[in-house]
Amino acid sequence: MSFLKVGEQAPDFELKNQNGETIKLSDYRGKKVVVYFYPKAMTPGCTTQACGLRDSQAEYGARDLVVLGLSPDPYERLKRFEGKHDLNFNLLSDQDHSVAEAYGAWGLKKFMGREFMGILRSTFVIDTTGIISHVLAKVNTKSHHEDVLALLQ
Repeated sequence: MSFLKVGEQAPDFELKNQNGETIKLSDYRGKKVVVYFYPKAMTPGCTTQACGLRDSQAEYGARDLVVLGLSPDPYERLKRFEGKHDLNFNLLSDQDHSVAEAYGAWGLKKFMGREFMGILRSTFVIDTTGIISHVLAKVNTKSHHEDVLALLQ
């Protein structure tokens, strides 16, 4: 499986957010959407990445950009993650990783000598018509929020 590519239609999805509310990608047509996949809430890298996005929300809002974070965590864990770090965007629970698979963000990972299937940290910027305009296949958790803004310049 490989990542979706620039110019492709972003697969629509419907997932529960940290509050148990159903969120659909298609609800955001007319806005630019950052869909970012991260492995696990409340881990160091994922926290760094989420807090950078949180702190950039004013700049994202000025560009009419919506952020959606997706992980395989249950929405109750996402609620704790949001509360602990005052996150100001939707965190979506992709527990069966079907959305990650549709975007190519689920695959073989290697960590400390073992191989396993998991989330490939990646980001997709979707334009106002639902077409993928940018793909970040390699994400630096410390600069992710700035990297996304740089794509939109």
